[in-house]
Amino acid sequence: MRFFIILSYDGTRYHGWQIQPNGDSVQQRLQEALSTLLRQPIEVVGAGRTDTGVHARMMVAHFDLDPTQPPLIGEMVNDLSYKLNKLLPQDIAVQEVRQVNEDMHARFSALARTYHYYIHTYKDPFLTAYSWQVPFKLDFEKMNEAAKVLLEYKDFTSFSKVGTDVKTNLCDLKEAFWEEVAPGQWRFTITANRFLRNMVRAIVGTLIEVGRGRISKEDLRRIIEAKDRCSAGESVPAKGLFLVDIKY
Repeated sequence: MRFFIILSYDGTRYHGWQIQPNGDSVQQRLQEALSTLLRQPIEVVGAGRTDTGVHARMMVAHFDLDPTQPPLIGEMVNDLSYKLNKLLPQDIAVQEVRQVNEDMHARFSALARTYHYYIHTYKDPFLTAYSWQVPFKLDFEKMNEAAKVLLEYKDFTSFSKVGTDVKTNLCDLKEAFWEEVAPGQWRFTITANRFLRNMVRAIVGTLIEVGRGRISKEDLRRIIEAKDRCSAGESVPAKGLFLVDIKY
């Protein structure tokens, strides 16, 4: 029997979602808690990887439970969210556990994922943990015009971490735009069927260069078409990035 877990986490002190040989991860913490509660080895599969320091307002993972092994499902599953939250650290929270069809897959069944990246343009001690302070003036109108260019392309090699094991760098972007959510506080929203490692942070860093007047919209086209990570801007800090939605 297959179950989806919907959870959220503050990624500040984790080496990303995926289990690492020499670092604490969200996946490891979740697997340990599930295995303890269900009294059988449990492996969870996430909807994707978030890098070190990246947060998730919504992550989806699945696990399989053998109904012939104790404890039997039923009230145990109904209470699983509550019991998991008792075991998990404060920076990981489970919102729901629900049974799904056997062919549902947290990663491969996902149709779209949405990320938010937050920046602020003034010093604020209450924003600094989850938003990047940008100390220079930005032209957000130009940044939004450049963001529209992204939607014209499929190959995002220029924004991918090099040396990854993915088979393709093609992504189908649905939306990409900046909006001011409060005075001096801006949010970048980007939605696609899939994302490459480091892709969002590299895109944001490149759009920041547009906003600073260092590159133009036409330069962005050349960067994308170069299919070379060295041609794009620097990756922005992880603390401002949130996985916020996954559609199935």
